[in-house]
Amino acid sequence: MAVTTFASVYIGSYEVSMKIFELSAKKKLRVVDHVRARIELGQDAYQTGSIGYRLVEELCGTLEHFLKILQGYKIQEYRAFAGPVIGDAENMLFIIDQIKIRTGLDVGILSNSERRFLTYKCVAAQSGFDKMTKDSAAVIDVGGGSLQITLFIRGRVVTTQHLSIGTMRLIGILSGMEQNMARLEMQIKELVDKELSVFMAQYMQPDEKVKNVILIGDYITEIMQRIYKNRDEENIIEAKSFTGFLTQLGALGLERISEELNLSNDKAVLVLPSIILYDKLVETMKAEMLWLPGVDTGDGIAYDYAEANKIVRPAHDFNEDVLSAAKNMSKRYMSYSQHIDALTKMATLIFDAMKKVHGMGKRERLLLEVAAILHDCGKYVSMAESAACAYQIIRSTEIIGLTHLEREIVASVVLYHSTPLDSYEELADRMDSLSYMAVAKLAAILKVANAMDRSHKQKFKNVKAAIKNKELIITIETMDDITLEKGLLATKADMFEKIFGLKPVIREKRVYA
Repeated sequence: MAVTTFASVYIGSYEVSMKIFELSAKKKLRVVDHVRARIELGQDAYQTGSIGYRLVEELCGTLEHFLKILQGYKIQEYRAFAGPVIGDAENMLFIIDQIKIRTGLDVGILSNSERRFLTYKCVAAQSGFDKMTKDSAAVIDVGGGSLQITLFIRGRVVTTQHLSIGTMRLIGILSGMEQNMARLEMQIKELVDKELSVFMAQYMQPDEKVKNVILIGDYITEIMQRIYKNRDEENIIEAKSFTGFLTQLGALGLERISEELNLSNDKAVLVLPSIILYDKLVETMKAEMLWLPGVDTGDGIAYDYAEANKIVRPAHDFNEDVLSAAKNMSKRYMSYSQHIDALTKMATLIFDAMKKVHGMGKRERLLLEVAAILHDCGKYVSMAESAACAYQIIRSTEIIGLTHLEREIVASVVLYHSTPLDSYEELADRMDSLSYMAVAKLAAILKVANAMDRSHKQKFKNVKAAIKNKELIITIETMDDITLEKGLLATKADMFEKIFGLKPVIREKRVYA
């Protein structure tokens, strides 16, 4: 059995960590070493918008130390990433440049959606995931700057929401206030209750509760080791037992908590708000059971590498998560209908018939499906400006499994399938040239598909599409008058012809009752 040694480096809000793994098909990820250094980058970033020179120097020194450890292990394969704490900083480019000059490391920037998805993939690959999400469940990923909740109902993704109540951000908000346990708990509870009450009201019925919570965050591993020293690897616990332990732990004071969890002083600063935050999250969700998988972004980076290099096989259908989230989003904005289903089938049928012409792959096909599902959601806000409203809704909504750029592509496809396509120069600050080409092609396909069911009456059946003699021939069977569809297709075909050099044509087979 082949074993690959791999290292992941992640720069977070208040910690820089490196994990060294042995990757194999049988054991998947086995942690060999874990090195952590506390650097409070978030303290500067969240308060001033940029990261100061002193912290950049400290960061580069830490990364140089990490590289020496890598050399000691003789590791050739590694990935280094930074989260939004650097990605959102005003001096991001200069920080990345300094790291490259000082250490030689090429550090990639992960957006919030990309970072969370890496961790989510690693969790979903574990055997207990499908069992925990088959009813109602919430995957809660708590970070320094924010937390993210992905809600499952009957095993399907309903929504993913990003809340700005991470541990480091809470410390920033509460800095200068009295920090005894009782007062701190009350202050954090007020902040958390405000955000979560809105979430629960919007996505859960009054009598509903989240049966299972999958909790990811700092100190989770230490807490579980303290609760069950000889526990099996599943790390599943009754919610009441978990919150009861947190209440007892929180009453001990910072020094005693550090001793109980075996934390060094420099790593214990955020443990108190973390404990209170976890307690309030589980309590508000009214959960019965809790699963603490004990993974972090470093594990996610390693799993993603192992999957991309076919060391492990995907254990979960993430595309289905994307489509489920899109359908629930469409229903939320009252746009899901038989027309949406018909349009999605028509759009993907055209896409599949044109594989040799458009040169796109499975990922773009998924983005086309999502765009078709969401193309009418803007009408909930404005009938007259539906495309512009849909654009803003889509790009502002987390969809687990799609990156920030992919959401921008989907939103742009929806916008430009009904409005003139802007030039690349006008959109260069939002996407690269390859993404722009994908937007243009997918928008053209969606425009043609939408024209085929403009009446929303699904007049066709047994639809087929094929390319012949510079024409995209769409053959349909119908009992209805399709004069409207033929006329609209003729007026909507310009963009399609300019991009693909093909003319879409309807060929009709009359069916009589």
